[in-house]
Amino acid sequence: QVQLVESGGGLVQAGDSLRLSCTASGRTFSTYVMGWFRQAPGKEREFVAAIRWSGGSTYYANSVKGRATISRDNAKNTMYLQMNSLKPEDTAVYYCAADVRNTRIPNDIDYWGKGALVTVSS
Repeated sequence: QVQLVESGGGLVQAGDSLRLSCTASGRTFSTYVMGWFRQAPGKEREFVAAIRWSGGSTYYANSVKGRATISRDNAKNTMYLQMNSLKPEDTAVYYCAADVRNTRIPNDIDYWGKGALVTVSS
């Protein structure tokens, strides 16, 4: 059974940094693209960043490009999202995601974590 477990959310102030982690288990993810999506109150879930487990190619939404870094530790089966210069509009539940396709469409995603709340106060 595939499990994606997020950690690292919390309350921060605008301008602060935060690192989210996602630990994956239940299968081999070497052929997968792992990613982060977020959903703000009253809004649809949106793509944030993704990384190919094999090779490490990375992809970012324009809204976080230059402020976010996605990475993974193969030995720990863990993916990270480092977010810097956080803004109040970054407030959302951040979800870890995994799929064999490199897709930014939430409905296409095979596996989801339960989410981690990030609140950025102004």
